[in-house]
Amino acid sequence: MKKQYALLKLLLALFLLYVAFPMIGSTTVQLVNLFWLVWFLFFLLIIGANLAVLLNIQTQPNEKYVVKKQMQRMKN
Repeated sequence: MKKQYALLKLLLALFLLYVAFPMIGSTTVQLVNLFWLVWFLFFLLIIGANLAVLLNIQTQPNEKYVVKKQMQRMKN
C-alpha cells in the first residue's frame, strides 16, 4: 500500500511539473526566477523521496548501534 501512495504522489508531482513547465521560461522578474528555482529543488526532493520508497532503499544502520545490539544479544 505504501508503494501505491508513493507512485500516486510521484505522478501528481510530475503532472504539476507538466502544468508549470511552460510558464518557467516566460519570467522576467528576478524574484520569480528565484521562486521557480526553489520550487524545482523542492520538486526534486519529492521525486527522490518517492523513488526511494518505490525502490525500497533503506539506510544502513549505524555501526555502533549494530555492535551494541550484538553485545546485548550475547549477554542474554
